Amino acid sequence: MSNFGDKVQPAVKKETKNVAIYTVVGVVMMWVGFLILHLIWPEKIPFDYRVILGGIGGGAVAVLNFFLMGMAVQKAVSETDEAGAKRRMQASYSQRNLMQMLWAVLAIVLPCFQFAAGILPLLIPGTAIKLMGIKNSIKR
Repeated sequence: MSNFGDKVQPAVKKETKNVAIYTVVGVVMMWVGFLILHLIWPEKIPFDYRVILGGIGGGAVAVLNFFLMGMAVQKAVSETDEAGAKRRMQASYSQRNLMQMLWAVLAIVLPCFQFAAGILPLLIPGTAIKLMGIKNSIKR
């Protein structure tokens, strides 16, 4: 019986790993930012376990979203029917957006998460992809 990891193409693994690294670095930078702001305005900016949990949860959702997008692209490319590939990508996009919206609602509603710390990591992969593109264009 084949392993799930065997079905993931090397490009998806590599890019997901890169996005995960950028996301971890981004979340740590966010925590440092929260800490600095907390030291300046302790009554307005929190820095407690809720910020840490929000960053972990948001980072995990962000990386999972990217991985699921990669898997959807991998499956769509192998699709022989162009309309079927388009439907697969549209369904994936809708499901991934729903997942992120659900996370955002949970980060806002549940008291164990600081809402901004839970939502900000969702922006990190897009920023990381743009930075990687800039870095690659400078290398050429």
